[in-house]
Amino acid sequence: MYLIKSLVSMRKILVSLVVNELKLKYFGNSLGMIWAFIQPLATILVLWFVFQVGFKAVPVDNVPFILWLSCGMIPWFFISDSLNGGTNSIISNAYLVKKIAFNVETLPFVSILSNLVIHLFFVTFMMMMFVIYGYEPNIYWLQLPYYIFASSVFVLGLSMITSSLVIFIQDIRHLVAVIIQFGFWLTPIFWNMNLVPERFVPIISLNPLIHIIDGFRGSMIYDQWFWENPGELAYFWGFTIILLLVGNGVFNKLRPMFADVV
Repeated sequence: MYLIKSLVSMRKILVSLVVNELKLKYFGNSLGMIWAFIQPLATILVLWFVFQVGFKAVPVDNVPFILWLSCGMIPWFFISDSLNGGTNSIISNAYLVKKIAFNVETLPFVSILSNLVIHLFFVTFMMMMFVIYGYEPNIYWLQLPYYIFASSVFVLGLSMITSSLVIFIQDIRHLVAVIIQFGFWLTPIFWNMNLVPERFVPIISLNPLIHIIDGFRGSMIYDQWFWENPGELAYFWGFTIILLLVGNGVFNKLRPMFADVV
């Protein structure tokens, strides 16, 4: 509740910080923000070429592979980039940490907001691809904001843990990179859960991000509502709420020492 009040009271400052972060990240380069789109698009195209052209991947459930792949890659880019940025958010804004009147707990959220700008472009791009391939927009597409919100809350909880720990343990930055790498391969982004042997399904299903990836595909491809899998829904939010509580606890415990270390 305190975090929500801080975000509302500092909304103008948050917008300024988001704009500043985007400028620092992209506008020092010749191509500016174009780089924010080149790398994700290149990754999608490479995976599409490898699997569809190289391995002759067939359409998944009669859906062109490039569309099915995009529904997994686009939310993953947002989650991984936000987590990376959120982990470094306090160190990157050390000058703000030393200001007594500044609410430091809002910094991980700034990273999420800056990546959200890029994410909204890719979500729009994805919808345009579906239209080009002959899919008509429908009411299920309106669920996408829910999944964007859900992934933002998940990353916020995790970032509050990693951003506070990395100040004292630099290795956390490398650990996060490893977790993201494992997460990419263990989340059904470019592979179908139907291919997993039945005995491994319960283990793979422990990954809370399946709710997000399945949700994007359910909204764009399979015409499914987010509440149609109540077990997956309950598990995701149970996991995420615990993550938020732990993140808030760790952050508040270590916050008094931030200014002395950064």
